[in-house]
Amino acid sequence: MQDLLRRYGTGLTSVFCLLVAFWILVLIVLPNFAMFEQSFRPYLPVVEVGGPKDVYSFANYSKILDNGFESTIFGIPVTLPIHVLTFLDTVFFSALVTFFTLVFAYPLAYYLAKIASPRSIPTLLLLLFIPMWVSEALRAFAWYVILTFNGPLNAALKGLGIIEESIRWQNGIFTSYDAIVIVLTYCYVLFMLFPIYTAITSLDTNQIEAAEDLGSPWWRTHWRVVIPHAKPGIASGCVMVFMLSAGSLLVPTVVGSTKANWFPQTIYTWFNDALDWNTGAAYSMIFLLACIVFVILMMRLFRVKLSDIAK
Repeated sequence: MQDLLRRYGTGLTSVFCLLVAFWILVLIVLPNFAMFEQSFRPYLPVVEVGGPKDVYSFANYSKILDNGFESTIFGIPVTLPIHVLTFLDTVFFSALVTFFTLVFAYPLAYYLAKIASPRSIPTLLLLLFIPMWVSEALRAFAWYVILTFNGPLNAALKGLGIIEESIRWQNGIFTSYDAIVIVLTYCYVLFMLFPIYTAITSLDTNQIEAAEDLGSPWWRTHWRVVIPHAKPGIASGCVMVFMLSAGSLLVPTVVGSTKANWFPQTIYTWFNDALDWNTGAAYSMIFLLACIVFVILMMRLFRVKLSDIAK
């Protein structure tokens, strides 16, 4: 705050603070409080709203436990409510997308920050930014075409002799969520890349050279020097990628198979198809709580503060 006052003066700093307060209060806090309040009220006809039946309860939250479904988890047969299973699948595969983006983004971020020529950095960053100029909808539909049964991916693999028959990628080779994981990883890898790149850029190269001069192998140099310094960037990237992946609605709708159901699709069904905004609000609150728990876990895992993630 002192820096803002010194740089912009009292008047302009006050305007900035008021705009930020308006954004947080009116566009984030109040809508979420309204949704939280609606999540405890029953879905009633308009004429009965405010009547004797309009009482607060946990009935909307308990609906997530309805409709048992037989499934297997790590080869163990279990019976879970269908919406709980959808919720667990969404959290698990969103975490898997986060892991894959970290695996792809970290080496590239290190290369850009410490190995690539400074003259080539603007060109490389431009090449990375070009896909972001295209909307997520177009990228999702492009991947839908690529992954179709008679699409270019199967044609290329058959032309190279890798496969003999076309693969139904959208139905999944390993799970029903394979296509969703692939496309989400592609869409959000840059959200992991740039926070890590920014963090590694601030690392003094002399520390890396000193570790190498002392005989440290490359993996130990990264484990003991680079990764500890890049922890805020890694935590920030993990939080962004997980929340974007878990909250994605377009990509699972476009490329997902009939057997793959993303939890935001369930929330959308309650809001749009069933017109039950109260139950949809309850499911949204459950999902919001899961995202908050994930952020807290990332902060504990990487031992960073919320201020470090926000940088």
